[in-house]
Amino acid sequence: MNGPLHMLGASHHTAPIEIREKIAIAPERTDELYKRLKTIAGVEELAVLNTCNRVEIYTVTSRPESRDRLESCFCEFHGFDRETFSRHSSWLEDEEVVRHLFEVSSGIDSLVVGETEILGQVKASYARAREAASLGPVLNRVFQKSFQAAKWTRTHTGIGRGQVSVGSVAVDLAQKIFGELERCHILVLGAGEIAERTINNLKSRGARSITVSNRTFERAGELARKLVGCALPFEQIHRALVDYDIVIGSTAATDPLFSRQEAEEVMRRRPLRPLFLIDLAVPRDFDAAIADMHSVFLYNIDDLSELADSNRTARRAEIERCREVLESKARHLWKNLRLPRESPVRDRV
Repeated sequence: MNGPLHMLGASHHTAPIEIREKIAIAPERTDELYKRLKTIAGVEELAVLNTCNRVEIYTVTSRPESRDRLESCFCEFHGFDRETFSRHSSWLEDEEVVRHLFEVSSGIDSLVVGETEILGQVKASYARAREAASLGPVLNRVFQKSFQAAKWTRTHTGIGRGQVSVGSVAVDLAQKIFGELERCHILVLGAGEIAERTINNLKSRGARSITVSNRTFERAGELARKLVGCALPFEQIHRALVDYDIVIGSTAATDPLFSRQEAEEVMRRRPLRPLFLIDLAVPRDFDAAIADMHSVFLYNIDDLSELADSNRTARRAEIERCREVLESKARHLWKNLRLPRESPVRDRV
């Protein structure tokens, strides 16, 4: 290694959704961020992990002032107050970084412990870093070994047993409020992996009337055909909202799709029927002010943490077992990375 390994980031552990949605990286701006970060003197390797619950920058650097420069560059990119970001971010070094990425990829560090979406997100971020030509031998090795660690976790522990995802927690909440979901009319905004898993969870709890809407109508239609639902053109969602009892947002929109004023108009047209909104998106799909309205129940991804805590408690023994093994694997890999090339220790991950 030519320099220390670092991770600068913020997650659901360190920052509320009000902060995370402001520092989330829009997909179309990822290349721009890579270009800016690569101009920082001393940054030799670079990878950015961006999900609804975390934004993390992994680097191999040769300058002691790396944190200062990375923070400055990232906050300038977002036009975000640096002092605020510093209060809600974390900084890891060397072996801590390896252990952290192992836990992230394995679902141990997720809001819903044991969820599987995160591994696909880490792999997608790794592929994006390769496209940006910002990886090197160290980050290549660390990310690849994190995938192997995640596979070990799934194979040798019960951490992911059962329906474990943000979508499943959201559906649990819907069922507690409405009881039987069979008579509920449900609209799912977005057609990505989270939307698909949420629809599968809805169907498993008896939901029958499910509509999908996405900016790309073809994708919505494809998901609807696959899961036996209906597709709605995205430009019609505001007019159609009055027809639904449950609306689940999971889009990549950078601004709220529904304002409080629009929600008030919907409720004037359905005064005796409550509206349940589940916002799984970061940035959020629904204006936070909607939560104060009568007969409207709005929950964002942080509001699901209480239900997720019960999931974490039930899996505590498996979590501790996973952490012990992943720490051992991370220590071994870090020792290997730090040894001279002519005398490596064979990886056991």
